[in-house]
Amino acid sequence: METIEQKVHNGNRVVTDLTVSIGDFCRERGDGLVNVFAPHATAGLAVIETGAGSDQDLVDTVHRLFPRDARYRHAHGSHGHGADHVLPAVISPSISIPVIDGRPALGIWQSIVLVDTNVDNPDRTVRLTFLTG
Repeated sequence: METIEQKVHNGNRVVTDLTVSIGDFCRERGDGLVNVFAPHATAGLAVIETGAGSDQDLVDTVHRLFPRDARYRHAHGSHGHGADHVLPAVISPSISIPVIDGRPALGIWQSIVLVDTNVDNPDRTVRLTFLTG
């Protein structure tokens, strides 16, 4: 098992594509599983199609499900920040992907993305763990 931490500058984007960097981590490792974990109370990970509008559809859906207003008890930070803390209950902060011959076994249109609505923190970390098998 090998684990690294990777810095992610999301520039306050809600959806940040991690597919290439995860592929780089898996390269030459053979078969196994890669686990991706976002050690943050306001971020999650998803497998979606990007670049064809689905990433913006995800952003719109997240904002519709978690409006940034004063309804949340968790009230520090930017306006509506309580919504950020509810997000990981719906979009998991961890995913595992099979790896075959050193490549994540994603479908042709699938990408791995960090989903983070927390505008107070544009810099994040993800942990990548490779399990040989």
